Amino acid sequence: MIWAMVIALALATGAAAVLLFRVPRPQWALLGVALMLGLAGYAWQGQAYQAGQPKNAAIAAAEDGSALVAARHSFAEGAPQSNFAIISDGFARRGDYAKAAGILRGAVRENPEDSDAWLAMANALVEQAEGQLTPASLYAYRKAGEAAPDSAAPAFFLGVAMIRGGRLIEADKLWREALRKTPADAAWRADLEQRIGALEGLMRRIAGQ
Repeated sequence: MIWAMVIALALATGAAAVLLFRVPRPQWALLGVALMLGLAGYAWQGQAYQAGQPKNAAIAAAEDGSALVAARHSFAEGAPQSNFAIISDGFARRGDYAKAAGILRGAVRENPEDSDAWLAMANALVEQAEGQLTPASLYAYRKAGEAAPDSAAPAFFLGVAMIRGGRLIEADKLWREALRKTPADAAWRADLEQRIGALEGLMRRIAGQ
């Protein structure tokens, strides 16, 4: 229900911009990208039930970092972390993604099969690049998937990054791959199914415009 409301609000915002404020057709694509970026933030936090409150940039970065770390941990379900990852998560929680990624380079040098370290590095690199996928982050996501081929986490977080770039079809494929790798009794399965349904609905609405 919350996802449906979020999507409806995004669509209503776009319609208002076009119909009320007469945004010219050549700028519709730019408007769509702006709405996608807003939905992308919700794609991995999904906490619309929390009360809104103004935040300064430093606090917002720290809260985003904490949410990102918590989301990754939810997939790990209590699996042990290396000391590198623990220290890196501390920097990520404060929004210092450059240091977080730098520390994780040591983790993957020590253990190239540490999927969680590769994934944490990929996420940090994306945040360091202000939401943009880079060759380095794509490489880290790929290594995370290779190190843990049965894990849903690499495909899920790469899908989030794809949404932030407006690449919804690729994101949909990645999230469905993540769902296939998700155990039936996993705590996050229902939430992932809801996100996939919302993304599919969004793509249908965009295609129908």
